[in-house]
Amino acid sequence: MPVNRKTSPLSRRSLLRALGGGAALGGLAGCGVPAAYVGPGDRAGADLSATDKRLTWANWPLYIDTDDKDTTRRPTLEAFEKRTGISVDYIEEINDNDEFFGKISPSLMNHQRTGRDLITISDWMCARFVRLGWVQEMDRANQPNVTKYLDPLLSSPAFDPGRTSSVPWQSGITGIAYNRRKVGREIKHVSDLWADDLKGRVTLLSGLDEAFALLMQANGVDIRRWKADDFHQVCDQVEKRVRGGQIRRFTGNDYIKDLAGGDVLACQAYSGDVIQLQADDPDIRFVVPEEGAELWAESLMIPNLARHKANAEKLIDYYYEPEVAAELAAWVNYVCPVPAARDVLASSKDKDTAALAEAPLIFPDATLRRRLAIARDITSTERTEFAKRWNAIAGL
Repeated sequence: MPVNRKTSPLSRRSLLRALGGGAALGGLAGCGVPAAYVGPGDRAGADLSATDKRLTWANWPLYIDTDDKDTTRRPTLEAFEKRTGISVDYIEEINDNDEFFGKISPSLMNHQRTGRDLITISDWMCARFVRLGWVQEMDRANQPNVTKYLDPLLSSPAFDPGRTSSVPWQSGITGIAYNRRKVGREIKHVSDLWADDLKGRVTLLSGLDEAFALLMQANGVDIRRWKADDFHQVCDQVEKRVRGGQIRRFTGNDYIKDLAGGDVLACQAYSGDVIQLQADDPDIRFVVPEEGAELWAESLMIPNLARHKANAEKLIDYYYEPEVAAELAAWVNYVCPVPAARDVLASSKDKDTAALAEAPLIFPDATLRRRLAIARDITSTERTEFAKRWNAIAGL
């Protein structure tokens, strides 16, 4: 089983630091700073792809397949380089969305190159880049696999209708993880977290962007169209649970240790983590509540003035070949954005690999898919107010 990058000290989904760098940067788009927004006519740079066969790709740590015997080798990436003659400078430099935003925002807001042709960031951060005009639209004529194989559930988020400026790298579900043996029953609803016998043994995610959607869905809210009142209702409810001692604490990725160690019996969690935890403890379960859960993605984007846009588009399309997507999915164990990769895995002669085709947290079945939705993003005008309230509750 591959190492999941969320189990490392490096966070996968950023914890929003609204009163730190995140809030200051997050407010940028809402302040109407003239230098921040880049108009459509100023986003493209001279593309050297035809004569300069290379590109630079910034990604998160442990988010691509590696060779079991030599972790410095990345089989799918090496195969792309061999096939196309394009050399890829692959940099594992993204440890936090806000931190990365701060690193490259000075260049983008000042109409300068970032030195990167491709970046991978969470969709809520992608929304910020789209609003600021910091990424280029992709030429789908160069991406037939994306057009053909992209999961319809992920094909048109509110921040990027039609996915003209972003393409999902990997996806996942924010739901509930729990220890079936210790809880002694199934958990099917968010409201089950508030049972008396779970008092002080429940955790929620601390990041605003990570936590709110699932809690809204418990109230019957369509998270594709949620309103400010829906958010404040959730905050009122969570504040009550905190005061009553039901919620032990708010966590980042450290909920994994709490759940595995037994200090916590049920928690808000990411689907990719549970696949890893189940390898050591089959009593750990992941549930998509009957009211629904959030489907999220971390997506590939081409920043303004990238020198190798066409090369980047070719790399993106390569990873949407079902065979390549299957090889990647077998390693990272997230929800695969290429449903056709399921048949590739199912045909494997290796039993463990073939079994992944039936894993609902990699390839959600039709019943599960009906309960998944992509939340509309928090707008720049909402973020300061919402983050201030949420962070006060979560103790950030």
